[in-house]
Amino acid sequence: MPTRLTLSTCVLALAAVASFTAPAAAVDDNIALQMYTLRNVGPAEKQFAMAHEAGFRHVEIVGTHDLSAKQLTSLLKKNDLTVTSAHVQLSALENDYAGTVAFNKSVGNSTLVVPWIEPADRPDSFQGWIDFARRLDAMGAKLRRDGLQLAYHNHNFEMKKYGGMTALEIILIHSSPDNLKLEMDVAWLSRGGQDPVRFFKAYPGRIYAIHAKDNAPIGVRDDEMNFTPLGEGLLDWPAILPAAKRSGVKWFIIEHDKPKDAWSIITTSLRNLRAALQTRPR
Repeated sequence: MPTRLTLSTCVLALAAVASFTAPAAAVDDNIALQMYTLRNVGPAEKQFAMAHEAGFRHVEIVGTHDLSAKQLTSLLKKNDLTVTSAHVQLSALENDYAGTVAFNKSVGNSTLVVPWIEPADRPDSFQGWIDFARRLDAMGAKLRRDGLQLAYHNHNFEMKKYGGMTALEIILIHSSPDNLKLEMDVAWLSRGGQDPVRFFKAYPGRIYAIHAKDNAPIGVRDDEMNFTPLGEGLLDWPAILPAAKRSGVKWFIIEHDKPKDAWSIITTSLRNLRAALQTRPR
């Protein structure tokens, strides 16, 4: 089993090579909350109010939150939040392109992230993933003409190899860096047996954001899908965060797939992430 890295281990390891500490306000401009984390805390009004109260300035939204663009814009303004990106199913873009684009532009968002492929729709061959990559690439090119950026969010199933290459690498190789960026979920990528640092080194400038969450060992947080706040689990953050920065990652987006106590998760995650990001390596 990998060595467990606590928050104190993460911060101390970074501090050992630190030259200075960045102001909290500066790192907050690179931190966001994925609103999927708060989906079970109540209506949208309560969710966005909680994000604001916890100290977030930026959020990644999920679809439309069953709101009109006007309603969502009002909630964002009320809670002093801006949108970094939105998780949007590829089918929504293909079936209602104009409506999806108009909604996101109205709420101030310019990055659309394909977050998931249903099991029945997942490619099962090397060529199948190439075809999927080209499908994403074509959509990304179309969005660019309308002033928006397309990105893809991984889970662990894209770590399966075809001809010695992971499905995620097939997607990246067979799409244009201009048309498709990657929002790397480092926890899911690690669960698939891959090293996040290797991807940062292999694809500089391609990974615009990471989902900042950690993996707990089996037996810890089993009822929360074994996810835990950054710095309190198994991932090597003293290596991951500097590599992410060098690669050009702009956004560190806090997320938890199944939090029992959403308030505790997001406030702990924010505190840990701020501490880790404030310490900059030489």
